[in-house]
Amino acid sequence: MPGIVGCITRRARAVAEAEVRRMTEALLHERAYVSGKWSDESLGVYIGWVAREGSFAERMPVANEAGDVILAFAGEDFPEPGVAEGLKARGHAVDLDGPSYLVHLYEDGRYEDDPSFPACLNGRFHGLLADSGRGETLLFNDRYGMHRVYYHETRDAFYFAAEAKAILAVRPELRRMDYRGLGEFVSCGAVLENRTLFEGIQILPPGSAWKFRNGFLERKSSYFEPREWEDQEALDPEAWYRELRSAFTRNLPRYFAGRERIGMSLTGGLDTRMVLASREPAPGSLPCYTFGSMYGEHEDLRIARRVAAVCGQPHQVLTAGEEFLSQFGHYAERAVYLSDGGVDVSRSPDLYLNERAREIAPARMTGLYGGELLRGFRAFKPSEPAVDLYSQEFLSNIRETGTTYAGVIHGSHLSFAAFRQGPWYLYGSLSLEQTQLTMRSPFLDNDFVRTIFRAPASALGTDDVSLRLIGDGNRALRALPTDRGVGGDRGKLLGGISHAWLEFLFKAEYAYDMGMPQWLARVDHTFSALHLERLILGRHKPFHFRVWYRDALAGYLRETLLDERALSRPYIERKNLEAVVEGHLKGNRNFTVELHKALTLELAHRIFVDGQGAGRLGESVASAVPVGAF
Repeated sequence: MPGIVGCITRRARAVAEAEVRRMTEALLHERAYVSGKWSDESLGVYIGWVAREGSFAERMPVANEAGDVILAFAGEDFPEPGVAEGLKARGHAVDLDGPSYLVHLYEDGRYEDDPSFPACLNGRFHGLLADSGRGETLLFNDRYGMHRVYYHETRDAFYFAAEAKAILAVRPELRRMDYRGLGEFVSCGAVLENRTLFEGIQILPPGSAWKFRNGFLERKSSYFEPREWEDQEALDPEAWYRELRSAFTRNLPRYFAGRERIGMSLTGGLDTRMVLASREPAPGSLPCYTFGSMYGEHEDLRIARRVAAVCGQPHQVLTAGEEFLSQFGHYAERAVYLSDGGVDVSRSPDLYLNERAREIAPARMTGLYGGELLRGFRAFKPSEPAVDLYSQEFLSNIRETGTTYAGVIHGSHLSFAAFRQGPWYLYGSLSLEQTQLTMRSPFLDNDFVRTIFRAPASALGTDDVSLRLIGDGNRALRALPTDRGVGGDRGKLLGGISHAWLEFLFKAEYAYDMGMPQWLARVDHTFSALHLERLILGRHKPFHFRVWYRDALAGYLRETLLDERALSRPYIERKNLEAVVEGHLKGNRNFTVELHKALTLELAHRIFVDGQGAGRLGESVASAVPVGAF
């Protein structure tokens, strides 16, 4: 993912700059990336950055007029209207369509002894600000921790990077899996408590502003605590809804601004429809697309097409089909590599499809986080493997996840969604997508989320608020049911029947695909000549790994998981892994979930511990990309 890397140290300049060069090269994944470096030996600061060409953070670093404040920034900020113009009117040299105003926000606060920077920023970002006048350096991230910063501390240096692989590039002794983190990833698809898969590498907590002086870490501090929003007084239902709608509609235009052309990944659900209902873009101005299934048109696609038509926007379908399957090894390995092992291989189609979405528009508007915040959607929870795939020693790490998880879900469910579920679990797929394009969502706008925290207890956890926001913005969109049959104008009886039928099909497809119980897998195998999957699959979901693993990807599975290296991993039960692979490929057992995890762990081990995939995947791209200022 584009971002910054660096080293803060009192070691020799030549050593530090060489390390930062290697760290920067580790992030050069695409030809459309630009990069650069900057250092100040007196501060002990050596940084590099990688940005997408044409993005908000392309032109780094930015400096004040005196040159004593330098900022390297990654991500995006969505300020109040007129901020840049106001700074320009006060005599600052501000580029109105770029990030140069950011350094002046800090500078004005410095003169007024106002510590509002970076609390005044609004978006997903991280950055490093060097103030040579004060002899201070500030490393910071957004209040949600969604623009991740990995770090590693040694006796004489502090390393930080947007991707863990950049630190691994200069500290090879860290190429060791942390078995606690690995167990959490197997159990719930995420590493918890700001830890990572790698021993000695951690994640900067949300809302951090860590201060360095003379090349050493002086203070680990935070500019924001969730209790600031948790302690607000709740509003009554009507007053809260008015505040919420006002915040959403008032701030939404910011997310459609900027130099990059925007496309919208449109679904049949509520969140993207809320955006369209409140935005009402001019006809033909917002290209829309939906991820489709190779087995036909699913409900998500049908509804999304109707939504686009109501709004007068072009719509197209992007499908991961035969072409993707023929290149699955490449995309699976690259997904694990690019995300630092943060996603399992089931997200590899997302990488393939976002490459194609980038051809439509370099920025992608989504409805991400709407359901988590407004309707209380819990995206992950711990579970134990259904089969004895792992060693007893490693299984204890997996089981320990339940205790850890129980400890972190206490307190505000909104704080869990915004400050834990987001940066720990949802970040994985976001990091993968952001290697290809700029991801945007108005549902993490500070003003909007702050208002959600003022909700009365009865207002959240249902679809009512989302449906009302849609109806107040565009009645025609409110009249359309969702892909799950929610809402619409068909009346209570017909709407209830439709919703029940679509829910049945949704659950049936899940059961037929990754959730198919073993007895049903044997029945399906008995009647395999009937190709029942053609009747069930593709009604709601775009990806179909149970049958993909069984058929098109069988050769890759055997080659990867029945390889002697995979069978000899210390956390794997050899005979059980063989039985899982062969049983699934035969077709009379369903081990889709287990294969996701086993395949991801094996690829992560090869890439990050053995160092084989990392060199091949990284060098093939980096060697073709100019390194800007290096």
